[in-house]
Amino acid sequence: MRIIPAILFAATVFASNAVSAQDGKSKKAKTEAQESDDLMDMLDEDGQGSLVRKKAYTTATFKTSRLVNGHSIENTAKGVLDFKVNHRFGALDGGFSNFFGLDNANTMIGFDYGVTDWLTLGFSRSTYEKEYLGYVKAKILRQTENGDMPISLSYYGNTSVQGMAAPTLPAGQEYHFSNRMFYVNQLLLARKFNQWLSVQLMPTHIHYNLVPTTAEPNDIFALGVGGRVKVSNRVSINAEYYYRFTELNGYSNSLSIGCDIETGGHVFQLMLTNATAMTERAFIGQTVNQWGDGGIHFGFNISRVFTIVKPKEFK
Repeated sequence: MRIIPAILFAATVFASNAVSAQDGKSKKAKTEAQESDDLMDMLDEDGQGSLVRKKAYTTATFKTSRLVNGHSIENTAKGVLDFKVNHRFGALDGGFSNFFGLDNANTMIGFDYGVTDWLTLGFSRSTYEKEYLGYVKAKILRQTENGDMPISLSYYGNTSVQGMAAPTLPAGQEYHFSNRMFYVNQLLLARKFNQWLSVQLMPTHIHYNLVPTTAEPNDIFALGVGGRVKVSNRVSINAEYYYRFTELNGYSNSLSIGCDIETGGHVFQLMLTNATAMTERAFIGQTVNQWGDGGIHFGFNISRVFTIVKPKEFK
């Protein structure tokens, strides 16, 4: 009779050990699976198997791809079309008879398309001298959250063509198509210091195939500085200033102050500026008005984005 309790005790011990062993195997399998997932997360995007953690890049340095008049470090997202309508009105010192400049306006309509996450192409047409412009903007460096890369750097370049009627020339002289063309090369160097402050530098080179007088150079160099101060989740104050190293009589440096307002898929940019043009070759190199003389213009940019190619995760 003592054998039966002994057998029951031995069976109980065996069963408990078996359960414990099974739980241990289950926990070990879960741990190994978790470690496998962690390793997969550490693999680079090319799948080469290098144990390098994916970088967390800084985002939303600026609200949109324009700082005020000029470009910001931001690109249009891959597969997204950004439709822009920009207005610059006449000078405020025009008085009530000119409705403080609102009777006059320059308009630019453009499209920006994100080819990849690092490359944006754009096209626009401006009423100012009937200018057609095409541009490319490419990311070179991207600021990271851990501080390994403290800045973002992009290249921006455009080519524009003036569409106005050819001037009347003396007999025997020809107005070439190349006389209508302008070229801009610019680096965009930016840093987001925290959630409310971002700063950007814009060294710029502009080439004019034809200039109005022989006294004016065909190439000018300038340095732009701008920034953004965020005042709420949807509102920020922006400013930009371009200093020309090349002396040009009759032209002023461009200074603009703006306010960005985000409403869903729209971004409204309201601004005051001494520039009436909206292309770099004109507002950086050929601004004629000055803030101190009352040559201040009200303007706005409207941006509306459309998803043309959906990301894979949404398919």
